[in-house]
Parts: sequence; structure tokens; C-alpha cells
Amino acid sequence: MAKTRMVMELGMGVSLVSQNYTKAACRAVQDALYRNSLNLPLAFGASPADMIVELEIAVQQPDQVDIARVQKLIPHGKSSVSVVHGGLDIPQPNGLGTTTVANVAVVVYLDIESGDC
Repeated sequence: MAKTRMVMELGMGVSLVSQNYTKAACRAVQDALYRNSLNLPLAFGASPADMIVELEIAVQQPDQVDIARVQKLIPHGKSSVSVVHGGLDIPQPNGLGTTTVANVAVVVYLDIESGDC
């Protein structure tokens, strides 16, 4: 068996004023997930629980993301989350807050024989 990349979806999330990195990250994950209905595991005789889901989230302050809260958004499979420096922080012109932008790559793998796909 080999861990084989099957799907990659990208998402973006925003915290408009509060500079809440977890909120922006959660919205980015939801943006990516809500575009998909993955029946892919069934095509290979697997179940959704067999998926391996890796998330890479980019924000300006990676240590401010609650990884456990983000990970709860993944409905199926075994998931892992890494947070790296990226995204954007955009100060509000009135000085009363910062718009925070998070980007995410959600990659889904299945552990299958290489000749199966």
C-alpha cells in the first residue's frame, strides 16, 4: 500500500476586524470543504474513515491558531494540521482593527496500491 494524493482543494478565510487567526483559519477550511462532496474513497473500495487529510494553513501569526478547533472541522478520516507563516494582515484605515486573511491547502490521500488509480 502507498499513501497516494487524490485531491487538493484550496480555501481562503477572513476575520474582518478582530484579527482572530483561528476564526480566519476555520473559515478557510470551511471554504475548501464546502466545495466538495468526496465519494472518492468508495470508488476504491474504501470508506470516508480511510481518508488521510492534511491541512496546511498560512497566517501571519501561526502560533495564534487553535489547531484543535480547526481539526474538529474535518468530518472524516485521520487529519493533521500544520500552520505556517503567510496570509495577510490588513490594518483598518480607521485604526480600529485588522482584517486577517488565512489561506489553506486541504490535501486528501488514500492508502492504496499504486496500480489501483
